[in-house]
Amino acid sequence: MTKPRINVVFIGHVDHGKSTLVGRLMVELGIIHEKLLRQYQEEGKQMGKESFFLAWIMDKTPEERRRGVTIDVAWKELETRHRLITIVDAPGHRDFVKNMITGTSEADAAVLLIAADDGVMAQTKEHAILAKAFGISQLLVVINKMDLVNYSRDRYEKIVSDAKEFLIKVLKFPEENVTFIPVSAFKGENVTKKSSQMGWYDGPTFLDALDNLNPPKELPIDKPFRLIVDEVANISGVGTIVCGAVVYGRIKLGDKVVVMPSGVTGEIRSIEEWKKPIREASVGQEVGMSIRGVGRKDVRVGYVVGTPDSPPTVPIEFLAQVSIFDHPSGLHVGYQPTIHVHTARAPVLCSEILARIDPSTGNVIENNPDYIRNGEAGLVRMRLERIPIVMESQENYPRLSHFAIRDIGKTIGAGRCVKIIERRDIKVK
Repeated sequence: MTKPRINVVFIGHVDHGKSTLVGRLMVELGIIHEKLLRQYQEEGKQMGKESFFLAWIMDKTPEERRRGVTIDVAWKELETRHRLITIVDAPGHRDFVKNMITGTSEADAAVLLIAADDGVMAQTKEHAILAKAFGISQLLVVINKMDLVNYSRDRYEKIVSDAKEFLIKVLKFPEENVTFIPVSAFKGENVTKKSSQMGWYDGPTFLDALDNLNPPKELPIDKPFRLIVDEVANISGVGTIVCGAVVYGRIKLGDKVVVMPSGVTGEIRSIEEWKKPIREASVGQEVGMSIRGVGRKDVRVGYVVGTPDSPPTVPIEFLAQVSIFDHPSGLHVGYQPTIHVHTARAPVLCSEILARIDPSTGNVIENNPDYIRNGEAGLVRMRLERIPIVMESQENYPRLSHFAIRDIGKTIGAGRCVKIIERRDIKVK
């Protein structure tokens, strides 16, 4: 039988070891050849970044290696005993949070890294908020760099306590879906094998916890096709290649598709997964497609590919359930933040606050309040007047309904579209 597929994003504060943990995992599973690893070690020494050589398995651009930080999202395929896993390595630096959102929007679960010496930091919290915003409910919280605190149980338990306070009490992640794991990615402790340095820990290794993540219960294969565009490339002799994650339905060679919000139609000419030609792609796969009739000017990151008979929705006005986590004054009528929906972003206008609600039950606490403040949730009417983007309702396409709200240089809240009120009239060409 085919193993269930799950997409897992690695998130967390800058320099807390996301790329290093992925690199260590690849090395210990024999996916990375020893010759290549020795090459990275030698190049790292020459650049004065010897401790970064494992991260270079994922961080491949000269800029990433020079600066020692992840900038772009990177994908790797991994097969464990029970799962086919697509690893999404997201940047941690606040300057590249928009790239991090791209990776998180396509994931089913998240690995949140916290360095044992630093503890819970600003980007730890923001990345957790974003994971929650995009509907992720499963978290592996990896307390990394345990070697820097002499594998201290007390330090580990202090960080677990701090993280639980925010993740479970504030963000309301289900406690049964949050697993804490101490590791040293650089030293290889408790990554794929039990660590002799942490005899006090009786939980799973990181690999075991990863292998036990629950894949999506129901793959929406029978729904109309939707692919979130996360990269567009021009290849000589081939043309425009549209890359992205299939989040609904399936597609095969020769099928007709439409790109929204441009409205341009075309025919699937080729499909590749991990540089291998395939004839059909379905939910959970990260693929590249050549579409006859679709040029570089017709598609960009943030667009969505669908079917002409059921094209992706481009709203002007929608009703959303919104939660505010971190804003000095809160959300009010006339407020204009930016929302991030899958890989798209656009300014939005808060035109009406219909109700303050209990986020756990949806019950109305107050009608027509003036504000939605920190820790509160509400039903809000919003308008997308300037930049057209694809968004769907929670009922029809939940993966395309979740959004993050950003302003003043940080993520201030999250929401989901519960109803499309007015659609933008885009002619399918």
